[in-house]
Amino acid sequence: MNRSLDLTELHWLLAITQSIDVGVVVFDRQFNVTVWNTFIENHSGVPAREAQGKSFFSLFHEVDQTWFTRKVESVITLGSPSFTIWEQRPHLLKFETYQPITGSEPFMYQNTTLFPLRSINNQVEHICLVVYDVTEVATNRRQLQTVNAQLQKLSSTDRLTGLYNRGHWEEALKHEYARHSRYGNDCTLIMFDIDHFKQVNDTYGHPGGDRVIQRVADLVREHVRDSDICGRYGGEEFALLLPDTDKEGGQILAERLRASIEETVVEHDGKLIRFTISLGVADLHRPAADHQELIERADQALYNSKRSGRNRVTVHA
Repeated sequence: MNRSLDLTELHWLLAITQSIDVGVVVFDRQFNVTVWNTFIENHSGVPAREAQGKSFFSLFHEVDQTWFTRKVESVITLGSPSFTIWEQRPHLLKFETYQPITGSEPFMYQNTTLFPLRSINNQVEHICLVVYDVTEVATNRRQLQTVNAQLQKLSSTDRLTGLYNRGHWEEALKHEYARHSRYGNDCTLIMFDIDHFKQVNDTYGHPGGDRVIQRVADLVREHVRDSDICGRYGGEEFALLLPDTDKEGGQILAERLRASIEETVVEHDGKLIRFTISLGVADLHRPAADHQELIERADQALYNSKRSGRNRVTVHA
């Protein structure tokens, strides 16, 4: 009677194993497969009868054998389960995904569990691998991360120029000021604006003025390093934050940018627009009370450039 009940329970367990919507593979300590459920069969394309007795690694060539063997040995030694999640490893078994909602993903995202199976003598002779399809969860999470990144970019970017807005670059300046205060790193700020910009707007209209501002932003991007922070201060005024740069280095960049813009011509509605910029350069070589004082120094140098005739670079003394 008990034997009959045991066989019935075994039959139920096998039926459940075959019908659940997760992958189940059981293999021995030599990695030879003994159980291969319907989920694995459907997604691998390998029938259970063909998988029986074969090496797990011969059936899944994509699995990192060294890494997986180490995981299994840990499960056997400790006698406790081991888990992997899709954020750590997107998939263990390279299955295509067929879910219509998540069809944009080429492969199934997976969470996996390895746990030991003890025999009647309490020895771990087999290991069970359970594979969970979490493609929909992973896809939703990735889409949310993408949207958040886009929102973050929008919140820190000036829409007209694509440069950083004032809030973002001023926060970056605060960070550089703190870094200078602690470690003594060089930091230079360049402030500049477009000369006689009201006249540009009055002559060519605001669309023409916008084209000029956009061209200036393009030229700024061409001249700066990846580590530099380029931002729009407001209207026709811009700021360049140069980490790890002294005012001599800032003056060189400012002069290159000035000369480049002097040679630039913007075409708008069949008309050619020529313009220049005036620039002020300041650094933290002389102690400053806060980051705002560096802005005031650069702005004062910019004012001196404009008062001295425009289209020039002035370094704050």
